[in-house]
Amino acid sequence: MTEAGWQDWVGRSTVARDVATVVPARALAATLDRADAVGPGADAELPPLWLWLYFLPLDPTAELGPDGHARRGRFLPPVAPARRMWAGSRCRFAGATRLGESLERRSTILRIAEKAGRAGPMVFVTVHHAIAAAGRPVMEEEQDIVYLPIPDRWQPPPAVSLPAHDWSEAVAIDPVLLFRFSALTFNGHRIHYDRRHATEVEHYPGLVVHGPLQAVLLMDAALRRAGGRRAGRFTFRGLRPLFDHDGVGLHGRHEAGGMALWTAAGGAVGMEARLEWG
Repeated sequence: MTEAGWQDWVGRSTVARDVATVVPARALAATLDRADAVGPGADAELPPLWLWLYFLPLDPTAELGPDGHARRGRFLPPVAPARRMWAGSRCRFAGATRLGESLERRSTILRIAEKAGRAGPMVFVTVHHAIAAAGRPVMEEEQDIVYLPIPDRWQPPPAVSLPAHDWSEAVAIDPVLLFRFSALTFNGHRIHYDRRHATEVEHYPGLVVHGPLQAVLLMDAALRRAGGRRAGRFTFRGLRPLFDHDGVGLHGRHEAGGMALWTAAGGAVGMEARLEWG
């Protein structure tokens, strides 16, 4: 299908409903060794971005593709490039979500664009998510998904040096963390837990650290240094994949109205992000 044909998919919407149940939030807190991230009450507030634990993609196993993702052509368009990545998001927070509240998410395809990349043509699909909790808006997100060819061998993107920063902390990345995060988000993409697929099929040098996991870690580290301020907007963009064998660090710099944030390994930026106070 050509780019002109993909435009028929722009404007397509789907609505999902869920409940902010306790177990996913407690399980992610345990996975991140952040037992205090969610309060003890049954109606405790959910940290920003943890809404990603809900509205899980419950596609039947028979309808999954060879990479573990759902086959294309249902909500998302049937684009040709084989590799799929969550390239980044722009999030706005309008209010708090509490455990036990009913949730609704309306997802709409905003745009589809083809661009030239080092490995060949890339297709970017941008999806807008509007989430309500107990009937009130709590989060909006524009999510960029990129599809690109699988290269014959691993060719790392050009390294971007870690900028000057005020604080840093190390984070322990290992296959257990990646598996647990995949399980909690019901993400079947095999690059995060199947080393043979990651290295022999998609030609990565190791298991890939999820983009949303990096975003959650950065947001958590920033809010622990926020002095009680709340998140208003959060944007992130992946620049270079990180792997389970990397020594990964979280880094931040205080700026007017928010923080600049990065994940990095070996002095090279993996993800860049920006948090603005609400």
